[in-house]
Amino acid sequence: MTDPTPTSSSPSAAGDTGAAAPLVPDTDSGLALAAWRRTIHGLYRQVREATDLEAAHDLWRRTRDELFTTNPVTPLLPEDRPHFTGLPTKPYDAAWRFEVPILPAEPHRMVVETGTDGDVPFDRVGRAEVPGVGSLDVWRLRSYGGGLFVPVGDALAGKPGGTYGGGRYLIDSVKGADLGPGSEPGTIVLDFNFAYNPSCAYDPAWACPLAQPGNRVAVEIPVGERYSGAH
Repeated sequence: MTDPTPTSSSPSAAGDTGAAAPLVPDTDSGLALAAWRRTIHGLYRQVREATDLEAAHDLWRRTRDELFTTNPVTPLLPEDRPHFTGLPTKPYDAAWRFEVPILPAEPHRMVVETGTDGDVPFDRVGRAEVPGVGSLDVWRLRSYGGGLFVPVGDALAGKPGGTYGGGRYLIDSVKGADLGPGSEPGTIVLDFNFAYNPSCAYDPAWACPLAQPGNRVAVEIPVGERYSGAH
């Protein structure tokens, strides 16, 4: 996937480390992008502080639907916007929330080629063993901003009515998608109810980091954002 123009970046549903150009003037898109980022950072802060996770998930769903509908730098293609009625997100299921430690893993670097940001490097910093799901590599963004990144591709990926073939994102903390630490030291929260599609699921002009073999699992993950698009 290539970037059509070397201008500014658009956000994803919660922000992804990819690049594409919005179809609005640079000044307006910069302000819209800043508003998107503020909203997402604030949204995830509310999720981390919530005691009612079902209500927090509903807020997450409704806020993202509003951003996709109203923000000028929405990743929806222009022809898809008039028919958009909301992201296909499943109801909250507490059985898919986990607090897991980050375990040691062999060092490995993933480099994502983008149009506007050049080569974006990620280093594997560990792995998370999720009960009943499998092992997921935990990555650190090594370019400006840093942050943890955890994608996941499940057995429903690429299937009709399933999940996006390139995988979904659980954590992309540099863009605000951060569910926080667990209750025990050294653990992180992986809540699959908050798995969301990268922007390239909606616009193929995006260059998005996809789920690598170490972030593919053999089980079906029926919660989070699903996928019904053609891209």
